[in-house]
Amino acid sequence: MPEDLQELVAAELAEPVDPRVAAMAAAIAARYGAASRAVLFYGSCLRQRELDGLMLDFYLIVSDYRQAYGRGWFALANRLIPPNVYPFEHQGLAAKYAVLSEADFAREMGPRARSTSVWARFAQPSRLAWAADERARRQVVATIADAAPTLFESTLPMLPPDDEGDDGDDAGSDIGTIWRRGFELTYAAELRAERSQRPGAIIDADPRRYERFGLAALARIAREKGVGAGGEVALARSPAAMNRWWRRMRRKGKALTLLRLAKASTTFAGGIDYLAWKINRHAGTDIQVKPWQRRWPLVGALILLPRLLKRGAIR
Repeated sequence: MPEDLQELVAAELAEPVDPRVAAMAAAIAARYGAASRAVLFYGSCLRQRELDGLMLDFYLIVSDYRQAYGRGWFALANRLIPPNVYPFEHQGLAAKYAVLSEADFAREMGPRARSTSVWARFAQPSRLAWAADERARRQVVATIADAAPTLFESTLPMLPPDDEGDDGDDAGSDIGTIWRRGFELTYAAELRAERSQRPGAIIDADPRRYERFGLAALARIAREKGVGAGGEVALARSPAAMNRWWRRMRRKGKALTLLRLAKASTTFAGGIDYLAWKINRHAGTDIQVKPWQRRWPLVGALILLPRLLKRGAIR
């Protein structure tokens, strides 16, 4: 019997974090006062359990952008092209955090999402490093519980029929196939520096976790959407329709990545240095940022990106 997905999410989010992570999350939340609702810790530092010398990844969930920023450019930018991303340092650690409202966070976890990036990230492990109150915690749990079903519903039509998950002895293997294909699709829908083996490496780091969450996601889809004569879950769309949807999401996702990079030149001090560091780390390149690119980061990024695409450093 599959476990309850929301209970799995709640237990995973509640797992303890390094005290320095908790302190940084609280410091991020303090910047925005009463607007702060939750701070989530995720990404490679969580998976590797390393902090020193790396950049930690957080999402700050706020009640709304006006309350978080007041009037002005930051509120408008966050609403038009979410999320805003900012650098942060605390107690000798470096981080970046993305800001989303509760409403945008919920939308980006389901089928109305503007891109695949948020639900793809939160189908993976994360921790609730800070919460304003119990209501905020419950809201985050319910929202993140939508991530894995969204990934599965978007991926199942893209698999050959005999690769879909079932309840047989090889269910764990089949579930892993769905996860891998799902992350391959979502990575292709963004401009990514990571190598093509990365989706499989994420799952291989904790296969039991992905099996449990995958079976729970399939059970929820079956409960909400029904099952076929052979016990298979209902497909959200036909394979042809879903293939067209993914083509649109790839075009849209890469365009949104460029827009977010452009916006980051006004919100993220040292953004082009971070971009170069991340690409060098994941793609094995040796990009050196020139002084003029730091003075004009938007122009520098726009010149740099076509070269990286041509060389295959990002895809």
